Amino acid sequence: MDVATNQLTGAEAMVRMLEAHGVRHIFGLCGDTTLPFYDALARLDHDIAHTLTRDERHAAYMADGYARVTGRPGVCEGPSGGGATYILPGVVEASESSIPVLAITTDVATTSRGKYPLTELDQPALFRPLTKWNASLDQPARLPAMVRAAFRAMTTGRPGAAHLAFPFDTQKGFVDPTEIWADTRHTVFPAEPTGPDPAAIEAAADRLAAAKRAVIVCGGGPVIAGAFAELSAVARALDCPVATTVSGQGAIAETDPLAVGVVGSNGGVPSTRAVVDEADVVLFVGCRAGSVTTERWRSPGHERTILHIDSDPMVIGANYRTEVAIAADARLALAALAEALARRTSRGQDGAARAAAAWAGKLAAFAPLATSRERPVRPERVVKALMDRLDDDAVIVADPGTPCPYVSAHYRWRTSGRHFITNRAHGALGYALAAAMGAHTGRPHVKTVALMGDGSFGFACGEFETMVRHRMPITSIVFSNATFGWIKAGQNAGFGQRFYNVDFGRTDHAAVAAAFGVKAFRVEDPDTLEATLSAALAHDGPSLVDVISQPLHEAAAPVSEWIA
Repeated sequence: MDVATNQLTGAEAMVRMLEAHGVRHIFGLCGDTTLPFYDALARLDHDIAHTLTRDERHAAYMADGYARVTGRPGVCEGPSGGGATYILPGVVEASESSIPVLAITTDVATTSRGKYPLTELDQPALFRPLTKWNASLDQPARLPAMVRAAFRAMTTGRPGAAHLAFPFDTQKGFVDPTEIWADTRHTVFPAEPTGPDPAAIEAAADRLAAAKRAVIVCGGGPVIAGAFAELSAVARALDCPVATTVSGQGAIAETDPLAVGVVGSNGGVPSTRAVVDEADVVLFVGCRAGSVTTERWRSPGHERTILHIDSDPMVIGANYRTEVAIAADARLALAALAEALARRTSRGQDGAARAAAAWAGKLAAFAPLATSRERPVRPERVVKALMDRLDDDAVIVADPGTPCPYVSAHYRWRTSGRHFITNRAHGALGYALAAAMGAHTGRPHVKTVALMGDGSFGFACGEFETMVRHRMPITSIVFSNATFGWIKAGQNAGFGQRFYNVDFGRTDHAAVAAAFGVKAFRVEDPDTLEATLSAALAHDGPSLVDVISQPLHEAAAPVSEWIA
């Protein structure tokens, strides 16, 4: 602070504004344009912990995982130029997944623009199509208002990511301390949720009460909104089965008698698909009804009666002719719907029997593979071993390659809530390791497990140094099959088994992890899997198990289409 003028520098004001918004963790990487901001973090007395990452992409993934488990916006930062471009993948994944992540990228001075300074680029133009809200802090006096706007945009309506470019001269300029305040409503999400139209609720209740075989399909919206009790009340009022997308896992405990599990081309199986195909009324809740969830818009069929609840009105009706549209927060809409259904008489819809049949079909295929002694190790056996060993409050973060379909289909979550994280918006490899670190930071007292293929390991292994430096007791599991398995499976299924440029050399992942200081194990014999996993999970620091596993193109993976 400038004592003579009683003003904060822009860098100091940013620290104070983040602190005012309840930020306690920042993930990021240093750069020359960041020096004033880092100096303010070093000098000021505050409660913000900064985690130095090894690249900016993983800083954004950490912020994403952190936000998902805490219900508070995640914050990441990086320098100009390469830092701004590297941070983009994590920002767009969060925004498309309706997760509020604030990316602060410092920038060259406004007075240097157009003079070819090192690392200059048009940051607002770069981030504009990838974020919900985006601005450059060109005027120090406007910094507090712009930070408040970023938090307001991130947390209200459909949550999403925001970006602030932070020029060097703004960091050194002056801000009036009286402007340092926050609207506490925007420190959590979803903030200021929108309630439903009562007429739409009544119309939906009429259709559902008259249905013979309705089904509810939940995306990530009910998990984000915390609509667990409300969803259960609607399902029980109707005796109606509840299916989820991959992102919607946790909306209902999968041991609930009405839970079907995951449907769609990634994680769905014929018996779960049948529940949707046989329905006469389908209620989508917080779900975009995209290509994966609906088997490329074939399940449910377009002749079905469609009802749709979503906080984003643009989602409703985008893919299906919708009879009743309810543009509202999932929790508030489901609560109103439960009340409306309580005033109606609904015929029994045999929901528990329909859900039980779906699980029976799935388990019949899963059980023999989950106990298989064949080599390479079957991924199903890894999933069962984890289910048998992890507590109900554990968090699993899975990359989109080999791990995602197996965990989505077969790991049966015994409690509702955010216990499973995977990046379903864009499916970039290398997400799980960093997102698990963010999840552990936000929820440090539960066990966190990161699942990845060896393709993803190559994207992310530098962050093992960060994990070791902070002694995070995360267990990483690598499904090692020396190929980009999803693409090879697609070549196997639809391109005449012409395997082109998808295989690579096998890495000793355990040795690499051990070089970073991780307690590492390798499993080739399936009979040693369970004991090895137990040892890794019990270790009080970072651990890794490298599992020589069956590749996707040879497996009975729960995937109906490899090109979604």
